[in-house]
Amino acid sequence: MSTDRVVLVTGGNRGIGRAIAERFVAQGYKVAVTSRSDEGPAGTLTVRADVTDAAAVDAAFAEVENALGPIEILVANAGITKDTLLLRMTEDDFDSVVATNLGGTFRVVKRASKGMLRARWGRVILISSVVGLYGSAGQVNYAASKSALVGFARSLTRELGGRGITANVVAPGFIETDMTAELPADTQAEYKKNIPAGRFATADEVAGVVTWMASDDAAYISGAVIPVDGGLGMGH
Repeated sequence: MSTDRVVLVTGGNRGIGRAIAERFVAQGYKVAVTSRSDEGPAGTLTVRADVTDAAAVDAAFAEVENALGPIEILVANAGITKDTLLLRMTEDDFDSVVATNLGGTFRVVKRASKGMLRARWGRVILISSVVGLYGSAGQVNYAASKSALVGFARSLTRELGGRGITANVVAPGFIETDMTAELPADTQAEYKKNIPAGRFATADEVAGVVTWMASDDAAYISGAVIPVDGGLGMGH
């Protein structure tokens, strides 16, 4: 299995994205990450990009291509939340989450697909969430943006599947990150009660699935939703 391929992880400076980037580095891939501020992990090339800005995305890709070569594996991970109940949700709360989580995915996948088509090889891995199909009160905007990635990956599979390119969705459940650490203790305990595994995942457990999806072992999987959620969303 070739592991010197070029990988780009959006939002690779913290949380799940950082763990994914670290795992690719450990396996010998050439790894770049996008970040709006912080640096990516050791061994990665960090490029500045706001995924809601097509020109910034294009510039970031050009920087990676010049330094490392064409991007062969794209992990679209950059995402935000602006949680609140529907009746309190503002237009901006909705539009900004969709613009980043779904629009950002559109921009980076469109840009990456050009090189993948030329190479007739590519892996597109979209980081969704158990919430996308399970639902979550107070997260209409986030859940809608994350469930949309399923239709995105399946349509992309139908468009590009004959060119050696796969497109899949990884749907993590609750992960030990800064985002979940902010939840009140009683809320965390309530979530854990509903998770058959009885615990949150580590970011590294998600990263292992993502690197496997990028490997030759997963060459015949496309349009799939791979849950990494301890059984929370099964059946969805």
